Amino acid sequence: MTETTAFIDSPVGILKLVQTDNAISAILFINDKNVELSQTFSSDLLKDCASQLAGYFEFSQNIFSFAMVQKGTAFEKKVWEQLQTIAFGKTISYNQLAIKLGDAKCIRAAGTANGRNSLSIVVPCHRVIGSDGSLTGYAGGLWRKQWLLEHEAKLAHGVQTLF
Repeated sequence: MTETTAFIDSPVGILKLVQTDNAISAILFINDKNVELSQTFSSDLLKDCASQLAGYFEFSQNIFSFAMVQKGTAFEKKVWEQLQTIAFGKTISYNQLAIKLGDAKCIRAAGTANGRNSLSIVVPCHRVIGSDGSLTGYAGGLWRKQWLLEHEAKLAHGVQTLF
């Protein structure tokens, strides 16, 4: 298994792109401001991923088409697949996510799987919110979750802010 990385800047901070073999396996938020940003990319896939993310941040793209893969349990993969059905610019609650998975009682497990998503932004775990509409739980920090939701709302609905 070959792994290569790239670091790019974004409005929500530095992102670490990880390619494992022929797919992007992680897009992670990096809080270390001393990371050296990638000036060139070691593969066309990393370059394409960076380009599509730039398009997302520039309001010109809301669908990602590069190859991606995550390692996880069958349940985690089911949760991540369900996350990808949440419409751009929309949110659902953790309870709604559990119901969509077929079992309202799996809300905690669904939340845990949501938090284990390693493909930030492109597998939109940030679109899952509390039942009362509050922003809860986001590995990248709640400020990033709010920024991403507001960014998507601007493009999808012309809305300036959600909160």
